[in-house]
This record gives sequence, C-alpha cells and structure tokens, in this order.
Amino acid sequence: MWAQLWPTPIRSCILFVLWLLLNNSLAPVHLVAGLLLAWAIPLLSHKFRLVQPALKRPGLALHYALLLLWDIVVANLQVVRLVLGSNKKLRPGFVLYPLELNNDLAVTILAGTISLTPGTVSADVLTTDDSGRRALLLHVLDVGNEAALIAAIKQRYERPLKEMF
Repeated sequence: MWAQLWPTPIRSCILFVLWLLLNNSLAPVHLVAGLLLAWAIPLLSHKFRLVQPALKRPGLALHYALLLLWDIVVANLQVVRLVLGSNKKLRPGFVLYPLELNNDLAVTILAGTISLTPGTVSADVLTTDDSGRRALLLHVLDVGNEAALIAAIKQRYERPLKEMF
C-alpha cells in the first residue's frame, strides 16, 4: 500500500528539496506545492522508468568516480598542450570502440565517461553486425594509436563497469 502511494520516496524527497531551493522560500504555498509535486511526479511517472540494475560493488563505484576526476584533470592538460601546439600535429578522427558491456546503464555511463574526458566524445552506439554486437563511435581529437586507445578504455573504464554491474 505504502509503495503504491510513494513509489520512490528518496526521489520524492530530492524533488521536494530542489523545489524549495529553486524557489528560495519556505513560505507555506511553496511547502504545499513542493509536497504535491514531490508526491505527484514520481507517482505519475514510475511506470515509465526501467528497472535499473543493482550496483554490485559500491566501493568500486567510488574508486571509478575518483579515477574519472583524475583523468579529467590530466586530459584537460593534454588538450591544452595539443591545442596550444601546432595544429598540423593534430590527428582528429573517428574510432569504432567494440563494446563488451551488455547492460544499457553501464554503456550509458561509459559513453558519458568518454565524453567527460576532454579530447574524446562518444557520438553514437552502433550495432556492428547481425549478431547484435554493439560499438561506440568515438570522435577523438588526436587518434594516434587506435589499438592503444581501445585497450586503455577497456582496461581503465569498461572493466570496472563490468565488475560494478
């Protein structure tokens, strides 16, 4: 019964707090409106959401986030060096990255991770053959060694994501 009235209580609390922060007020009208929206939005939209897989190793997720932050800083410095150098040395191009991940959420996190690190952007998820194997189409600022790039992404990002999900 309680789950039918409040299908996602944590999401409702977050919506309520965000509503109050956006309005910058604790006036009764904002409290009531926030409570109504925090109750109604999840209630009306919970059937549209897919069930997300459980995170098997939360400690690894924290390590992944810290690694990503470090890689963003390092990639920013590399991009600055590339951009301030000679443009003739840049070798931009597209790379087809073969996916081993089957979980859509993990693929989305991997694509976001690649796009967050400067110098690379995930452009699309493609089905590469009749067997349904998928690949990410990446745009890379400086391709260099394509095999080394693929190996680095597999080791640094995809392997931990497979362990987490």
